[in-house]
This record gives sequence, structure tokens and C-alpha cells, in this order.
Amino acid sequence: MRIAIVLYPGFTALDAVGPYETLSPLPGAETFFVAEEPGPVVNDSGSLMLVAQKSMSQVEQADILVVPGGMPEYIDVQVKNEFFLAWLRAIDAVSTWTTSVCMGSVLLGAAGLLKDRRATTHWLAMDRLAALGIEPTGERVVADGKYMTAAGVSSGIDMGLTLVGRIAGEGFAQAVQLLTEYDPQPPYDAGSPAKAPAALVAKFREEGFPQR
Repeated sequence: MRIAIVLYPGFTALDAVGPYETLSPLPGAETFFVAEEPGPVVNDSGSLMLVAQKSMSQVEQADILVVPGGMPEYIDVQVKNEFFLAWLRAIDAVSTWTTSVCMGSVLLGAAGLLKDRRATTHWLAMDRLAALGIEPTGERVVADGKYMTAAGVSSGIDMGLTLVGRIAGEGFAQAVQLLTEYDPQPPYDAGSPAKAPAALVAKFREEGFPQR
């Protein structure tokens, strides 16, 4: 099972690493990072790099495609990158599962892959899905056909575990969850706009994503 996790300049690290940690244990999995060119790719804070083992031109097939998100300014660059979008369409044509985390669903939408489907993304980017003809939802993980999208950043872990359960069964997914000790007990209950202080939600709705 070939699992391709896409990298591009300005990707969000946990969007890529969360699915990497949860999907890699699948039986027979070959998990790799892929970018336009092989080598180190810098994340959206500019302080962390992951290494793409393969270039997009080297990868013609994947069973699972994972597209992480990034800050809007980096997403906008890839939305205009026809080589990048064409590669997403080509891999999607042969994939069993096409997935995204956070604003990765905007990239799938820009490639025309989520038209008239239900999907999710970061809560600050829901309008971008609607503008692409996608039905946005506030759910943490959304499955519509072979497409599985996750909300903001940390939800990529949930998406990975959900997909592992679909592929290898509930017991295997529970084992992955146990071995990663994924047992969220956050110190604050402010992880969604429905729970966070109203003033904080209003601040980010007005100002958008903070600059990094």
C-alpha cells in the first residue's frame, strides 16, 4: 500500500506528520513524502523541514493521497500552480483514498476533486470551500465517497485513525491509537469556535489567520 503525503513550501507540519504517524502502521504500507522536487521542504513557520523522498514526476500511483494544509498565502500559491493541481488530479484518478487536512481541502477543491461533495477544513476557511462548489461542514472528519477531509491541524490524527479503521478494522485502529497514546485531555476547552471565548473567535474572524 503506497501512501503519498504531499509537501510544498509553507505546509503545516502537523497536517503532514499526524497522518504520517497514524497511517504508516497499516500492514504493508510504504509511506513517503513527495514534492515537486525531492529534498527538504520548509514548513509555514520557516523553522522546520521535512524531506521529500520523491518528486511528483516520479510518482504516478498511490493508494492513499494525503494533502496537508498551510497558511492562506502558501495555499494561494499552489492554487495557481497548474503542475501541482494536475498532479493531484492524476493521482486521484488512480487512488483508493484521497484525503486532506485543514486547508488541504481547498487544494483538492481547486483541482476540481470535491465539486458538489461534503468536506471540511479549518473553521476560518469554510467560505473558501463554498466558493469552490463544495458543501462545507463543521464536522471534524468528513467522508464522502473515497474522499476524507479533516478540519484544522490536529484533526489529521483523527482522520488517519478513521481511515485506518476503514482499511484494517476497528481493532487495528484502536491498537494504533493506544500505541501513539492518543488520549486528548487538553488543558483548555477552546479547540473549536463553538467552545472558545466569543471575543477570541471574533478576533480571528476579523483578523484572519495570524501571520507566521
